[in-house]
Amino acid sequence: MTDRDASEPSSDQGEKKKKKKKKKRKGPKERTESSRHSVEIDGALLEYTATAGTLFLRGPDDTPRASVFYVAYTADHRGDPAERPITFAFNGGPGSSSVWLQLGALGPRRALVTDAGPNRSGAPRLAPNECSILDVTDLVFIDPVGTGYSRALGETEAKEFHTVKEDVRSIAEFIRRYTTRHRRWTSPRFIAGESYGTTRAAALAAHMSQHGAMVDGLVLVSAALMFQSFVFEAGIDLPYVLYLPAYTATAAFHGRLDPAPSDLRAFLAEAERFAVEEYQPALTLGAALDPDRRTRLAGRLSELSGLPAALWLERDLRVDLPTFCRELLRGEGRIVGRLDARFTGLLSNPSDDPGAEDPSLFYPYGPYTALMQDYLARELGYAEERPYNILSFEVNQGWRWSDENKPVGFINATPDLRRAMIENPALSVFFGSGLYDLATPYFASMHTARHLGREPQITAQITEAFYDAGHMMYLHEASRRKLRDDLVQFYRAALD
Repeated sequence: MTDRDASEPSSDQGEKKKKKKKKKRKGPKERTESSRHSVEIDGALLEYTATAGTLFLRGPDDTPRASVFYVAYTADHRGDPAERPITFAFNGGPGSSSVWLQLGALGPRRALVTDAGPNRSGAPRLAPNECSILDVTDLVFIDPVGTGYSRALGETEAKEFHTVKEDVRSIAEFIRRYTTRHRRWTSPRFIAGESYGTTRAAALAAHMSQHGAMVDGLVLVSAALMFQSFVFEAGIDLPYVLYLPAYTATAAFHGRLDPAPSDLRAFLAEAERFAVEEYQPALTLGAALDPDRRTRLAGRLSELSGLPAALWLERDLRVDLPTFCRELLRGEGRIVGRLDARFTGLLSNPSDDPGAEDPSLFYPYGPYTALMQDYLARELGYAEERPYNILSFEVNQGWRWSDENKPVGFINATPDLRRAMIENPALSVFFGSGLYDLATPYFASMHTARHLGREPQITAQITEAFYDAGHMMYLHEASRRKLRDDLVQFYRAALD
């Protein structure tokens, strides 16, 4: 016998209890919730299964590194699933969940929000989306790590996924695992992205091609592939050139052009020609530009933008986006939206950046946030107490843009897209752009498409469509319907 108190456990007993406690600890588990629904699309009733769930990304030792949340919609009784098209979709930011494309454009349910204005008080509502493309393709909406309900697991930090390359790798891994699990390897495969999601989509198509997972089609909504075409930096003149036609469209919409153009599309074509053939060469001359020519150009820029010629002269013929958004409606004390210039709003302080208080972001932001939380719990049976992260400004601000092999310069996904199109001549690419988009202007999208290559094989693979709305053109009813019609035609041609 020892002097140990009989109530005190021995060291062996203590170790056994610790082991038992360790055994009781359970790691995270994947979760899925499926439910049956129906929606009327193009006059026909479509029954479908909705699945909200998580899928783990795993490390080399099979340890879960991240839990990726998704919502999948599969049409019932549409033939062999292995032969039915499947589209993987996401938004951009970076830092955005996939809610915008899901509840705004492509999914079977859509948010009822006010177009080009603030939403009224009261509970926001969802409605059947008669413009969904679920009758054409199954849909899987992916939330990248740090958005929606997606998060890093264990000792992995979320920031490990927040680089251009790691983001692409993680989405590619999700698609591979989902495709394997649901036996969709022989399904025609499409990828849809919006804004930064198009950057991801282009790089993803090239990445997947290198791994033998060819993509049949890319849907690029409000394309952001060549960042040098829309990011204003000292010494870079290209954005001024490519933004001018969007300034023209915006000024026309708000009645700031005199005389008002009788045919907007024809007038925009004139602005595009002027921007490339006269404005760009003049900017290239810099201080060598003849003073008289400079004055004439300022007058023409005023006619095309609705801004005073004196302002163009003061800014050395270079009016950047914040200045335009602030100055166009200055007389009314209002700013125009960045994502959609049809929206107008106020600034908290006169010196604030208009983009930081963009009415075209914040007006729909609240309703989409409330509707997604409610929709997941009430209709899809996926309830969580933690918030669904619609937009993560933390992810956006912490994003690491530089490539370790290319520490300077702009992000440019066009070489990736061109390589994917060459490696897979059957890859079709759709560019959809809003005329009033001041975040990724439509003329910059045209510039991108024109710089993928002049070979007939490349040009034949590209489809372009334009809408009388902004970045999220689906907020505008007529544009939402046109987007569906354009996409149905695009899918049919790609699968022909």
